[in-house]
Amino acid sequence: MRIRLIALATMCGAALATAPAGQTDLWPDTTGRQFLEFDTTGDGTAVEAVGDLSTARRIAVLIPGTDNTLATFDRGLGGVTHRAPTVQARVLYGAAQQRETRTAVVAWLGYDPPEGFGPAALRSDRAEAGAAALVGFVAELCRRQPEATVVVVGHSYGAIVAGLAAPRLDGCVTDLVALGAPGMGREHVADLGTRAEVWHATAVDDWIRRVPSVRWAGFGHGTPPADLTFGARSLPTDGVDGHDGYLRPGSGTLDALADLLADDPTRSGTRLTAVAR
Repeated sequence: MRIRLIALATMCGAALATAPAGQTDLWPDTTGRQFLEFDTTGDGTAVEAVGDLSTARRIAVLIPGTDNTLATFDRGLGGVTHRAPTVQARVLYGAAQQRETRTAVVAWLGYDPPEGFGPAALRSDRAEAGAAALVGFVAELCRRQPEATVVVVGHSYGAIVAGLAAPRLDGCVTDLVALGAPGMGREHVADLGTRAEVWHATAVDDWIRRVPSVRWAGFGHGTPPADLTFGARSLPTDGVDGHDGYLRPGSGTLDALADLLADDPTRSGTRLTAVAR
């Protein structure tokens, strides 16, 4: 079952009425939440807005990576709550609200990420499909909110989706952010074909640093954003633990993203400008 509510209406639980018996506990409680898309087909997809999109002047779109499904949208991979897309969206929204700006955050599981780290995760097929869906979503979002600007944030495989979408994204996108990314599908920032500022955060102890940057026979994702030759600007990673800790309270990356979303990258002193190349 698919529900598409791109008109930014609020969906109040009707979707779960047709969930297969015994499976409703795996899916998000939709009551009173703003779902722009909700699809229970296959692994399922969900696109949820946190905050008031109709008044927001800065909007973040968060793209999760491998293994994410409708079942983990609220619960998080492995039942770890801070890995859940909706939880991360709420944490970023809360941090941005402290900057007293009109913001909103969209948890965008609008594609079917690969499962595990098999061949599908090493190829860009799923990312290409996700990029096409992302381009359409952002275009509609910007059409309906013409006074708003957008920050696209991709985590892990989600950063590849953002990178492949980059040259086709609406001009309202001012920043692309890659968190713990193996690549963005290209060899250099210039190859992304975008005027948006490109940022990355890659923690010292993130295992993604050990993934070889090899492209061969359709496998591989280009130069890692953490590589100096890629040319992305760096965000701080103090307080980040491993591959999934970028959007946890207390991390330097979360604070910097909140500043970026508030359209005030110098608010916390020179946090962003000091680490940018």
